[in-house]
Amino acid sequence: MEKFKRLLKPLALVLGTIGVVVALGFVERSSERRPITAIDVVVDSPEGVQFIDAAAVRELVLAGGDGVIGRPVGEVELTAIEGRLRDLACVSDAAVYHDLDGTLHVQVKQRLPIVRVINADATSFYIDRDGWSMPPSATYTPRVLVVTGALSEPFAEGEHLVTASDSLRWSTRSDEILTLARTITADPFWNALIDQVVVTAEGEFELIPRVGGQRVAVGDGTDLARRLAKLKLFYAQGIPQTDWRRYARIDVRFADQVVCTKRTTP
Repeated sequence: MEKFKRLLKPLALVLGTIGVVVALGFVERSSERRPITAIDVVVDSPEGVQFIDAAAVRELVLAGGDGVIGRPVGEVELTAIEGRLRDLACVSDAAVYHDLDGTLHVQVKQRLPIVRVINADATSFYIDRDGWSMPPSATYTPRVLVVTGALSEPFAEGEHLVTASDSLRWSTRSDEILTLARTITADPFWNALIDQVVVTAEGEFELIPRVGGQRVAVGDGTDLARRLAKLKLFYAQGIPQTDWRRYARIDVRFADQVVCTKRTTP
């Protein structure tokens, strides 16, 4: 009798496990037949970025062609919806899933632009912190660093500029612009002070501070961290803030020197 009881315990465990598996399979099949009754959209907008909103995401989800609302959840191609969302240049990631109540959950994360490139012909685009290109929006203009001047940067929507093909990059300044933007936005002092950069005909960068009105020559983008550190020290110790307007130009391209040009008129 005792031996029979010892055999009964593992048998009961096996039968219980089979029962759970069967039950789960039934629940899964039932959930696959449940129709989609609602769409819940969440848009992650880092630092208030508003290139796309929940209404636009919902519209894109519903524009799949076969319809979503009312269809069994097992017939809704979740990966296809995610793919359409990720194809948007302003979207860095998307996740789509459903729950047992028939709600389709859509989560979208927007890219965070850090610089706007405006070419000499007035065409423009953004670059996010990871190096992806983004077109301008007709409804939203983020406050980011602006690079203008002697530029003719090609725009390939949704392409990673740093790893772009040679055919795209052969005449661009994408690497230098991205490095410059990352350096400025990473430092609270420079991020607050510098809002525009001009590229000269010689291909060098000049910073335009929000106060002072002078141009700061920093060269072609090489050795940028050292030059900005020298400039910060000059601002802190070389001249009082009230005297910044005395200078039309500050040049930090030369080793161990800061060359200032005074304004010719008050």
